[in-house]
Amino acid sequence: MAAKDELGALGERIAVAMLEADGYEILDRNWRCREGEIDVVARDPELDAIAFVEVKTRSGTRFGHPAEAVHAAKLARLRRLAARWLTEHPVRAEEVRIDVVAVLRRRGRPALVQHLRAVG
Repeated sequence: MAAKDELGALGERIAVAMLEADGYEILDRNWRCREGEIDVVARDPELDAIAFVEVKTRSGTRFGHPAEAVHAAKLARLRRLAARWLTEHPVRAEEVRIDVVAVLRRRGRPALVQHLRAVG
């Protein structure tokens, strides 16, 4: 596995652990269809919401904060993917949203993890 793929997989494991610790129920991981992939689908029990979570992981900020990689075109694709996922799964909630979990891996120190809710 390439270093970038390993970093991404680590970030997803960290994000899922954080979401579960916050009480989220993980409904799906790495769901793929022809149009793309959703990293994590989770139910936020406090708000009866389904969160489609994009996980962005970086090992530094040389190219910006991890969340900055989620631009307008990416959000539009995530909305389309979320709609497709919902048509294929019998899951309903009062709210549907796109979240970003940004993971900044720091050498020799714990990762910084930021959960941005309802980004788009």
